[in-house]
Amino acid sequence: MRKKRVVEEIIIMITGVWISDKLRLLLPILSLLTLLMLIDYLSGMLAAKKEAFDHPYSKKYGWNSKRGVLGIYKKVGYILTIFVGLSIDFIIYKFTEEIDLPYHSKTIFGLLVTLWFTLNEIISILENVGRMGVTLPQFLQKVLSELKKDIENNIK
Repeated sequence: MRKKRVVEEIIIMITGVWISDKLRLLLPILSLLTLLMLIDYLSGMLAAKKEAFDHPYSKKYGWNSKRGVLGIYKKVGYILTIFVGLSIDFIIYKFTEEIDLPYHSKTIFGLLVTLWFTLNEIISILENVGRMGVTLPQFLQKVLSELKKDIENNIK
């Protein structure tokens, strides 16, 4: 069952990358990711503030400059990882061009990484909105909990 889910996720990501590559969507997706990173950061701060109101005597909740800086580091890491993916794409494209090997795509890895981080940002925004007290639709809660389980299982 677990392997089937992983295969489905891989197929969806590859299909998304192929479609995005054919439509030349790297720049719009990078722009969307930038906007989502800003929204995620702001929604995280709002969620922390709301939690501080709910737990006024706990230092565990509320704005925390250390968490804020770590969030910025994480987003810089996203940008560096995308840069590495785009660099790999450039090397492959130039190498295949030099040896006259037909290779028509200019972005595969960079686009794949960008799409992955875009989905992560969307999930994070939804989690922050839930922390602010907004009741998410049942199907969205189910998808979020399954994704959290998958991520936790892959990290271990």
